[in-house]
Amino acid sequence: MNSLSAEQKQEMVTSWAALALYDGDAEISADSIKTLLDATNNEVEGFYPIIFANFLTSEKLAELISTPGGAGGGGGGGGAGGEGGDAEEEKEEEKVEEEEMDLSGGMDMFGGDEGGGDY
Repeated sequence: MNSLSAEQKQEMVTSWAALALYDGDAEISADSIKTLLDATNNEVEGFYPIIFANFLTSEKLAELISTPGGAGGGGGGGGAGGEGGDAEEEKEEEKVEEEEMDLSGGMDMFGGDEGGGDY
C-alpha cells in the first residue's frame, strides 16, 4: 500500500468498505460507507462514499463478483470436440488460395498491348 497514491488508497478503502457491507448483507449507501470508514480510521474525500454507493449497488457487486475475468484478453481456445473431422474441415475452409498472375505478356505497364508502342 505504500506505493499507492493518496487517491488510490482512498479508492481502495472505499471499495473495501462497500465490499464489506455487501458481504455483511448491509445496505450499501454513502452514509454506511462513511460510517464504516470512520470506524476503521480511514479518511477519504467526501465524494468517494457517494460515488461508490451510487455505482456499487448490491446487484452490481453481485454481478462483478460472479462474473469471471474482466476486460482484456480474448477467449482461450475452445475445448476439443468429439469429432476430429470438424477441425480439419474448418482448416480447409480457412485456406485461401492465391491466384498467380501471369506477368509474361498481354499488357504493358500502361495498359496497352505489348510491343508496337511509341515507347
